[in-house]
Amino acid sequence: MISLKENLSDQNVNKLPDGNRRNDWLQTIKVILQPIEMLEETQQRYGDIFTSRFASFPTQILISNPQAIQALFTADSQLFDSGSGNQIVQPLVGANSVILLDGDRHLQQRKLLMPTFHGERMRAYGELIREITLQVTSQWSIGKPFIARASMQDISLQVILRAVFGLKSGERYQQIKQVLTEMLDTFNTPLSVIFLFFKSLQRDLGAWSPWGKFIRRRQQLDELIYQEIRERRHQTEYGEDILSLLMSARDEQGQPMSDVELRDELMTMLFAGHETTAISLAWALYWIHYVPEVREKLLLELNSLDIAHTDPATITQLPYLNAVCSETLRITPVTFFSFPRILKAPMKFMGYDLPKGMMISPCIYLTHHRPDIYPEPQRFQPERFLERQFSPYEFLPFGGGNRRCLGMAFALFEMKLVLATILSQYSLELLDKVPLKPVRRGIVFAPPGGVRLKVKQDIASNRVERPTA
Repeated sequence: MISLKENLSDQNVNKLPDGNRRNDWLQTIKVILQPIEMLEETQQRYGDIFTSRFASFPTQILISNPQAIQALFTADSQLFDSGSGNQIVQPLVGANSVILLDGDRHLQQRKLLMPTFHGERMRAYGELIREITLQVTSQWSIGKPFIARASMQDISLQVILRAVFGLKSGERYQQIKQVLTEMLDTFNTPLSVIFLFFKSLQRDLGAWSPWGKFIRRRQQLDELIYQEIRERRHQTEYGEDILSLLMSARDEQGQPMSDVELRDELMTMLFAGHETTAISLAWALYWIHYVPEVREKLLLELNSLDIAHTDPATITQLPYLNAVCSETLRITPVTFFSFPRILKAPMKFMGYDLPKGMMISPCIYLTHHRPDIYPEPQRFQPERFLERQFSPYEFLPFGGGNRRCLGMAFALFEMKLVLATILSQYSLELLDKVPLKPVRRGIVFAPPGGVRLKVKQDIASNRVERPTA
């Protein structure tokens, strides 16, 4: 990485010193294995706008300046492509995913998908989320440690399978759950994620090779998804799940989504909406129990309601609960970058003349840790979000502009309901009261070890804890 001023002083960002390709690979390995250290060191050295070059990616500018982010998010979207900058996820979601589309196709697909995540349709899933949360947590035993991320992943996956796919317990439900979990675990370490970053390693060398194993699991999942789609095509009535809504949707020409398009959007929801929510919930449980005063304030707010009998929409409006979720997404964002924008033509940006093909990537992590916006940025302090309103260029856990995550409202809704349900039912104790730094899990960032907790008896309340199993 080098200073933007250094690199653009001659208005030619493509003029690289000899031998830089070796540096590209070293930088790529470092961003895979030590992303936080690399980002913080580079920002400290060069400021909040600088260039970087990684293997398999075009030259890009990383920005964590709110003014630059605002200029990018509010610019005419026709000036940029974005989908072509997200090719790293194509093996996971498929070429027809809204994440990978540009231009009219991207706009058309967003219009088809957007209604499924808002309004009454989303709120109708409130009771389902609570039911699944209670079912999963009923397996916890007093005094017995459990891994928060694993439990939250179980909850979020069941929510996806039932709310998105409309599946209930059965053979296909269990098969999809198992295969998807195995697929996610393919890239669960920083070292294994190199297969996503380096296309030259994406070779099927047999069932026991890393990429070969991934390909076979993906084929298994595809078969299960296409079976479900084919069966739904023959149904005379559609349900209220998101797959049914997508199958009944029509574009401006009156055409439905094809099986392949449906498959790719379902895979996008499975990967983008399942593990991200689970990781955010694990981080929230960590921070709530790592900072005792946060837990006390949150319980005080939750105890003001009968959570089990309160309308889910009312629960999600609780101010301190909202602040806790926002601060979790600020201090430990699941993704470190918003979707990049790639210039379709030369452009003047923040005083620099940028050439066609330049990629601009807003860095969520660095923006969320700016001390001029968030004093003591390493401190977990939900009160920040009660004291002031942050702009969408200062707080952007779901990206922004025309590429902001479609599932944002659903993810926040689920996150708040799950936390409220758990904390109103159980008194938990954090077993590893140590500072945790995010580690790479695939293309997202999770708490190392998954956050170890245990259920303890809450002597101060009148709740009767379940007996030890």
